Formats: sequence, C-alpha cells, structure tokens
Amino acid sequence: MNAADLVGYIAGFCTTVSFLPQVIQVWKTRSVADISLGMYSLFVSGIVLWLAFGIAIGSWPVIVPNLITLLLAGSVLVMKLRFGIRQAA
Repeated sequence: MNAADLVGYIAGFCTTVSFLPQVIQVWKTRSVADISLGMYSLFVSGIVLWLAFGIAIGSWPVIVPNLITLLLAGSVLVMKLRFGIRQAA
C-alpha cells in the first residue's frame, strides 16, 4: 500500500465513522423529525456516484469507505422514510 492509498483509507475511515452516531441515535430514539430528507437523499445519491466512480477506476480506497458510508447513510435514509411516516401520522 502506498502513502496515497493510506491517506485515502484514513480519510474514508474518518468520514464513514462520522455517520455512526447518527445511525445509533435514530435507531435508539426512532426520532427522525430533525433529519433532512432532501439532504440525505442527495447525499446517498452522491455516495452511489462516488462508489460507481471508485469501481470504474478500480480504487479500493474510494470503493471501501463509500460502500460502508452508503450502508450507514442509506440506513438513516431508510429509517427517515420508515419512522417519518409514523411520526407524521
């Protein structure tokens, strides 16, 4: 692994792990009232594109963090859609 890949993995780790508190908070409280549907929809779309880009160029430091971020941010988006309907009713 070269230095650039190492920096990529560290950056990816930091940005990916930053979603854990949000996922845990929403899962525990089932409260999504303060979560922006627009922001998470755009963000998840962007992550899908970054993941596609990483796959296209064969860059594991781009693929791995974006795949994990997609799972974490995607789970917040799914919970927003699922729990948000209950809270609106």
